[in-house]
Amino acid sequence: QVQLVESGGGLVQPGGSLRLSCAASGSILSVNIMGWYRQAPGKQRELVAVVTSNGDTRYAGSVKGRFTISRDSAKNTVALQMTSLKPEDTAVYYCNLVTFRSFWGQGTQVTVSS
Repeated sequence: QVQLVESGGGLVQPGGSLRLSCAASGSILSVNIMGWYRQAPGKQRELVAVVTSNGDTRYAGSVKGRFTISRDSAKNTVALQMTSLKPEDTAVYYCNLVTFRSFWGQGTQVTVSS
């Protein structure tokens, strides 16, 4: 089994920054994809950013240039540095790991408001 533990959410003013972190533990294949998704109230869960075990990254167009995803494969951790935050970034952010199947964290709330 795999467990994902997220941290770093909170309340921030527009234009501010936050860093989300996620640590994975359990049976994890060396070839995998780690990433972040988000779900705003009344909307579907959407991809924010993912990074493969090879270091390839993919970002949603709405966050490109503002968010940076990084990972430490040796520690099975992934982080999301979010800058220039906007009210529309408000959502529950979920950590995701795709190894032999897909696993999800419990989610962490990010609220961007003045």
